[in-house]
Amino acid sequence: MFVSCCECRTFVSLYNSFPNVELSGIHIKFLPGVGEKKAAVLEEELGIVSYEEMLYHIPYRYVDRSKIYRIAELNAKLPYIQVRARIRELHNVGTGKAARMTAIAYDDSGELELVWFKGLKYLKGQFEEGKEYLIFGQPSEFNRRLNIVHPETDLFEKAGHLLTGFQSLYPTTEKMKKSFLHSKAIGKIQDAIFRSINGKIPETLPAWFISRYQLMYLHDALYNVHFPSSPEALEKALFRLKFEELFYIQLNILKLKYKRKAFFKGCAFSTVGEYFNGFYSNYLPFPLTGAQKRVIREIRQDCGSGKQMNRLLQGDVGSGKTLVALMCMLMALDNHYQACLMAPTEILANQHFETIGRMLRGLGVTVALLTGSTKKKERAEIHRGLEEGSLQLIIGTHALLEDVVAFDNIGLVIIDEQHRFGVAQRAKLWHKNNIPPHVLVMTATPIPRTLAMTLYGDLDVSVIDELPPGRKPITTLHAMETKRKEVFRFMEEELKKGRQAYVVYPLISESEKMDFQNLEAGFQQITDYFSPQGFPVGMVHGKMKAADKDEEMRLFVTGETRILVATTVIEVGVNVPNASVMVVESAERFGLSQLHQLRGRVGRGADQSYCILMTSYKISNDSRKRIETMTSTNDGFEIAEADLKLRGPGDLEGTQQSGLSCNLKVAHLGKDGRILNEASRIAGEILNDDPELVKEEHSLLATQIKRIFKTKINWHFIS
Repeated sequence: MFVSCCECRTFVSLYNSFPNVELSGIHIKFLPGVGEKKAAVLEEELGIVSYEEMLYHIPYRYVDRSKIYRIAELNAKLPYIQVRARIRELHNVGTGKAARMTAIAYDDSGELELVWFKGLKYLKGQFEEGKEYLIFGQPSEFNRRLNIVHPETDLFEKAGHLLTGFQSLYPTTEKMKKSFLHSKAIGKIQDAIFRSINGKIPETLPAWFISRYQLMYLHDALYNVHFPSSPEALEKALFRLKFEELFYIQLNILKLKYKRKAFFKGCAFSTVGEYFNGFYSNYLPFPLTGAQKRVIREIRQDCGSGKQMNRLLQGDVGSGKTLVALMCMLMALDNHYQACLMAPTEILANQHFETIGRMLRGLGVTVALLTGSTKKKERAEIHRGLEEGSLQLIIGTHALLEDVVAFDNIGLVIIDEQHRFGVAQRAKLWHKNNIPPHVLVMTATPIPRTLAMTLYGDLDVSVIDELPPGRKPITTLHAMETKRKEVFRFMEEELKKGRQAYVVYPLISESEKMDFQNLEAGFQQITDYFSPQGFPVGMVHGKMKAADKDEEMRLFVTGETRILVATTVIEVGVNVPNASVMVVESAERFGLSQLHQLRGRVGRGADQSYCILMTSYKISNDSRKRIETMTSTNDGFEIAEADLKLRGPGDLEGTQQSGLSCNLKVAHLGKDGRILNEASRIAGEILNDDPELVKEEHSLLATQIKRIFKTKINWHFIS
């Protein structure tokens, strides 16, 4: 809630008398020079409403404005620069959308052209020929002539304050620029805020904390991050803001973890009995890897502690997570509890059911499959078996979440590809027993350590970091679209060996129509080439009916079709060991995580497998880095780290709904791992001494946690 217009004016005028009032309570529209219209643009484009949110709109880079270049020193490769020059030959050129204004800036060493395409009415009459200006911008070259487009210009005699050091450059959008909210205007707004509040920014860390860890005070940090007095001051300011942001996230997450472990009892798996030992001795399909054994030991220890387990199991594609999950479910059965495994799609649920059913054959375990396609009569029998306790294991999809699904004694819940489920959905399974069941969430998307600490810091984490013996590394190649015939010939050679192949196209909602046409055209091209040779081609995409999609998948799994043309619906869960080729069309349009998941659809058998990433000839630098990463490594964790550095946490698959407690404003998880580790260590030390933060010296920390996370639902007790 923001205060009213009258209240806000009173608030601002009395701010000096009340230094601890929240800056989040002052609406940005009341700041002189902003007003209703610009405030509306700031809210729409950046989500900025208050003074506090504006102050945390941090520059993305800084330019040293203490140096003045001579025009003769400039070239188009330089970043932002400034020159001291006179202006002549101001002209309006063209009409309508092609209208622009040009001028010549000159000093004793040479001249360059200045060009403006917007704000021409405002610019008219702003310049006096012959007077010296400080001209700031990024040089470029057009028709072999050096120019600066939309330069910032100030009369040199009045621009002395701009020559003191760094200038901040702020992220803006086209709509902001049209409303004259360009980088320079944002800087003026920041300056106006500091003048308005007169240095009174409430401190958010205790004085003893700031002193002990030698941090800059909050006001000084915010001021120096916008108007740095020196490189050293900027570095200290950024450290303070990043550290605080990560510290409070860690303090909140670890506090929840302490609370869960202290207060939440769990089903005690005290026995490892006939089901587990019988399977291990007689039915294990292949020897466990060292990583699988380590993870099972960690889970056994958790489940036997009498405390509710909340554990994340990370394992790259093909690492054997399903086998670990099965052995954990057998532990539950040994202790007279039921267990369930929930998957995000019917295809994946069916696959788990078939795999687990095959491995359990002869062990005397009752297991069933419950999905949206389960017939009414069979569904009723499953419900009855679960409620009576005669059904021990259930594998299913969202159908397991229905209120009508009740258990006799559920002790273990396993959720596969957990980022595909909303946290509220996952919570429903947690409430299907009086004593909360143990929860194991699994993901085949490797999560970098820094991201895991913030997304899942309240969970214990297990990692399967080695593949089963005999798996050959997948060979990944990059091919331009012009090499499609060569790619087809390579596919043909593999198909003649009896193998199968995927060809995947992007299907992105913003351009769905165009992508769908590409998919259909690609399907036709592949069919025309391969069908006459006796290689049937199938197609799967998200617009198909579920029954049709499942039938196409069945035909590919059984080998009746040899090539599957698809969108990313096959990204997770399809297991066809005979498939040895994955061709990804327009690979530049996929993120690293997606590419790695797609590549994981092959290489699941004993044969050498290949992933071919096809791109257009011209791709961006970021796309090129992604392709180079994919061709240089098969390590999912290395790929995840690279993805985090390239894109940040918000874009990584699944993080949007995973429970990240706070959107990072200053810190970057791909670059600030050292700061995160230090923040986590200090948060842990404080909580070891005072888990509930009830001591007087921790009162501000407790208050800040409540303020920062007050609008967040606490899902951390669940998953």
